[in-house]
Amino acid sequence: MPEFTTTQTVRLRVNGQDVERQVEVRRLLADFLRHDLGLTATHLGCEHGVCGACTVMLNGDSVRSCLLLAVQADGGEIMTLEGLADGEQLHPLQQAFWDHHALQCGFCTSGFLMSAYDLLAKNPQPSEDEIRHGLSGNLCRCTGYANIVKAVKAAAQGQSSTE
Repeated sequence: MPEFTTTQTVRLRVNGQDVERQVEVRRLLADFLRHDLGLTATHLGCEHGVCGACTVMLNGDSVRSCLLLAVQADGGEIMTLEGLADGEQLHPLQQAFWDHHALQCGFCTSGFLMSAYDLLAKNPQPSEDEIRHGLSGNLCRCTGYANIVKAVKAAAQGQSSTE
């Protein structure tokens, strides 16, 4: 009878830091980030990839960390919301969310920020329709999409203030 491995070593670069951990092969990337690394900005909402609260960057693309196993990301580079700011200095996108009251209850905010980061990395000057399309995979139960769109548009234009 073949032996099955239930744990595996995972090596990643997370927010600029090399990380190596032994994980169960069935461990979700989101759980690995939150529980093993303490990066709690990554939220788990639906656990089906629908809500987008768990969005992180993997090798330059936004992914749903609730749909990936940590072992599938082995060797990759991950950026979570914790990696977006520069120390105490908010990323311009974070500042725009603050300035435009786009934070709301905050549960979905990290997913929106990571999706918006991915959008602006690939399309630095999106139209409002492109912003709405780019964020359409993220759900907000506060239903406050207008301020989120304003914030992304302001960040794209290099404006962090509402004035």
